[in-house]
Amino acid sequence: MYPNQRNRRLRQSPAIRALVSENQLSVNDLMLPLFVCEGIHVKEPINAMPGCFRMSLDLLKEEVKTIWGLGIKAVLIFVKVSDSLKDNRGTETINPQGLMQRAVMEIKSTVSEMVVMTDVALDPYSSFGHDGIVENNKILNDPTIEVLSQMALSHAHAGADFVAPSDMMDGRVLSIRTTLEKAGFFNIGIMSYSAKYASGFYGPFREALDSSPGFGDKQTYQMDPANRLEAITETTRDIDEGADIVMVKPGITNLDIVREIRDNVDVPIAVYQVSGEYAMLKAASEKGWLDHDTVMLEQLLAFKRAGANFIATYHAKEAATLIC
Repeated sequence: MYPNQRNRRLRQSPAIRALVSENQLSVNDLMLPLFVCEGIHVKEPINAMPGCFRMSLDLLKEEVKTIWGLGIKAVLIFVKVSDSLKDNRGTETINPQGLMQRAVMEIKSTVSEMVVMTDVALDPYSSFGHDGIVENNKILNDPTIEVLSQMALSHAHAGADFVAPSDMMDGRVLSIRTTLEKAGFFNIGIMSYSAKYASGFYGPFREALDSSPGFGDKQTYQMDPANRLEAITETTRDIDEGADIVMVKPGITNLDIVREIRDNVDVPIAVYQVSGEYAMLKAASEKGWLDHDTVMLEQLLAFKRAGANFIATYHAKEAATLIC
């Protein structure tokens, strides 16, 4: 005899499954990363990321209108900086008329309600392609966070809602928070890349921004993928230093970390479905090996099930179209 409880009773129809579903995915869970470049009417395809482009500011405005129309309420901005503007100290990061600053202003002037988050890191601006100031082939921590703090302040002046330090320097959240507070920006949020692992999944992103490290790798500041407890330490320290949102990156390989952090902190958690994850699904679906939309939504839902509040994903527009 079967037991009195049959689990399949709750799976018999779409309506029943919807009633008892433990997690739901909505357009409110999606944040779209955008790549910005100089020029006019520029829309450059990123070869390793089919469907993604580097856009000039005039086209960025149209893209933001489209995104808002789909119900996507947040964007994460990255800029491709000319080699002529790169140096070891990221001087261009604090230019009030820099590409990032102008991108923020353009978005806010187009859709003022859009939540604009800005990448705070030196690698797109660095002549070495690293997230910090380099001296004798070492990445300097404390001098770097001084620059990052001024970079974040510049983004706040431009109108950013959140700054998102992705560099993994020790103490940068506290330094940024202190700098913002001293300047009167009490309501600017910090989304910290708290558990950012040194990963092979970032390759397509580095192609998009031409930001690969010029020597070595990033393992002296990004986390070892073997470590779990360290992610909790990094995250709780960032919260203590003033982070409003914490992020786990990459996503699919770190669902256990998302769950671990969710069980230990009360602040919102973001997860980044990174470029390599996006590219793998695109490649597999082009080969006919996977059904693109089914797998995409399954992955996004997995992030929610693990405990993420929202997801930075290059699939945001595609997902929004399907789930609206």
